[in-house]
Amino acid sequence: MGCWVIFDLDGTLIESEQVWRDVRRDFVLAHGGRWTDDAQTTMIGMRTGEWARYIHDDLGVALALDEIARDVAAAVARRLSEHLPYLPGASEVLERLSLSFPLALATSASRIVAETVIATANWQRYFQVVVSADDVARGKPAPDVYLRALELTGADPRVSVAIEDSTNGIKSAYAAQLAVIAVPDREFRPESSALALATVVVSSLDRIDARLVTQAIAR
Repeated sequence: MGCWVIFDLDGTLIESEQVWRDVRRDFVLAHGGRWTDDAQTTMIGMRTGEWARYIHDDLGVALALDEIARDVAAAVARRLSEHLPYLPGASEVLERLSLSFPLALATSASRIVAETVIATANWQRYFQVVVSADDVARGKPAPDVYLRALELTGADPRVSVAIEDSTNGIKSAYAAQLAVIAVPDREFRPESSALALATVVVSSLDRIDARLVTQAIAR
């Protein structure tokens, strides 16, 4: 048991929600579906099986769910391996916090995407535990991915912190009883009701250091 810092990935460390949106939109339109303005926002936080079903049922892509999941995830992983859109201060905040706390990753991304990002960024040395929503029954905003991370790390949620950017991510971490430092995604900004659940809201990763983590836990 002890204090851990658990990071989200998409929208928190890398600016990848736009990549997911573009890949999903192109896939949906190429396969006879219909894209909607709120489709990407709706899918943020969903585990692979959930967003594949959404693309099938709600966006009208008449392919098998496993085919949708495989092709979209592979396209996103390929795009990110070619160009990784780091958010400003991403590597620096991992280096800074790793000096004081053990770090974990709890992401809604498919495992192939998470592993591609970690390898491309050379972040293996930072994360002692990596949990994908593919590993649990429900994606964010359900707390499952964070509960699994807590189980694997042995972390005490009362003295641990999640770092999140999205409505569903903040709700997920809050439901797992973690303190939450929110770094709102600039394009897919969290709902005000979700931001109200965060312990601390900051404008950038550069604002997060060991002192802020300690203050968040104390609240």
